[in-house]
Amino acid sequence: MDYKNDIKYRKETLKKLLFNIQKYEDLIIKALYDDFKKPAFEAVLTETNYVISELKNTIKNISKWARPERVFPSILNFPSTDYIYKEPYGNVLIIAPWNYPFQLALCPLISAVSAGNKVVLKPSELTPNTSTIIAKIIEKSFHINHVEVIQGGIEVSDKLLAKRWDYIFFTGSVTVGKIIAKAAAENLTPITLELGGKNPCIIDETADLKLAAKRIVWGKFINAGQTCIAPDYILIQKSMKINFITFLIEEIVQAYGKKPEKSPDYARIINTKNWLRLMSMIEPEKVIFGGESNANEFYIAPTLVEEPGLESPVMQEEIFGPILPVLIYESESDIDKVISKYEKPLAFYIFSENDSFTKKMILKYSFGGGCINDTLIHFSNKRLPFGGVGHSGIGAYHGKLSFDIFSHHKAVVKKANWLDLPMRYAPYKDKLKSIKRLLDWM
Repeated sequence: MDYKNDIKYRKETLKKLLFNIQKYEDLIIKALYDDFKKPAFEAVLTETNYVISELKNTIKNISKWARPERVFPSILNFPSTDYIYKEPYGNVLIIAPWNYPFQLALCPLISAVSAGNKVVLKPSELTPNTSTIIAKIIEKSFHINHVEVIQGGIEVSDKLLAKRWDYIFFTGSVTVGKIIAKAAAENLTPITLELGGKNPCIIDETADLKLAAKRIVWGKFINAGQTCIAPDYILIQKSMKINFITFLIEEIVQAYGKKPEKSPDYARIINTKNWLRLMSMIEPEKVIFGGESNANEFYIAPTLVEEPGLESPVMQEEIFGPILPVLIYESESDIDKVISKYEKPLAFYIFSENDSFTKKMILKYSFGGGCINDTLIHFSNKRLPFGGVGHSGIGAYHGKLSFDIFSHHKAVVKKANWLDLPMRYAPYKDKLKSIKRLLDWM
């Protein structure tokens, strides 16, 4: 099996993977529910359907993406034809997270395979049901020497990182991302790190507050807030706060009812450790809605927190759960005081009808990606790069970019023999003015 050069073989294995995902979709949805009560609607929207769409797009385009790309040659090399060859890195390690355990395991795997690599996939140990069905699907779709799933906890990750890889792709926390980067540096292994951050959501006085509340509630509380690009905190113009909080509460009740714990559409926190971490962020005196919890079910209600201090627990790190702080601002300097306190975020959201304000914010702050007047939806466009900057990540993928990050782009110049210009060769006497004129002309 020639994984490196046989495009037809890559395409056939991806078709087999597509068949098996569709065959076992109901089991995937059940596994996601068993792991943390992810609703079937969210499982299809954010996991299975997303992966199926990515697979179909890759199968359709792999031949075009993989072929050598001809580029315009340099006049200095005349006469020549110049190409970029897409070469697989080789042995790739993918370490997947627990929050979207199917999508964020399978999408990078699809891209690595399409580019011609061999892959070892380490799914999350925190979602054992999903990891088990992933292993089953991979076993039925690939030869073990081509793609292998290795399950286990931190000790397994440590053993895998101790090996030499040609590329490492990791999705998870900043803390673990630093460990991955350090291990990769030992062998100068290229990496993609998809991390996170405190994603701001700015609302100015021109925003449609009711629509903003609906879209923010959806983006924040889908997957019980366990989304790396979820709005982490609200920054709203002071005079709009009271009305906006009213709309937020209305939209939460509309989405999940007065008792979200009973809602079939609301997921759970992944485990005890994360439940305790989130509970430690909630200061009861600051809660203006929600705050209820159930340790036995890892449940935390959609919770609104009013104007916590920047030194409070909920503002110290990425929340990654169903807690939404609402802060106020009166001037742009107030906005800057908050946003500049944190590292560059993975996502950035603005709700405004003021084009000059939105443009100013977009240009002023560095972030991975974002939306104006909505949340999360930039992730869904495979023609847009998805990735962080600084502490929120290294590298970007989706669509063709996913193929490209798992490919080494090899430059090749094919020089013709029918003409050989003498100017570049020694001796250089009387050639300096001529070469300077040529270079200036270029």
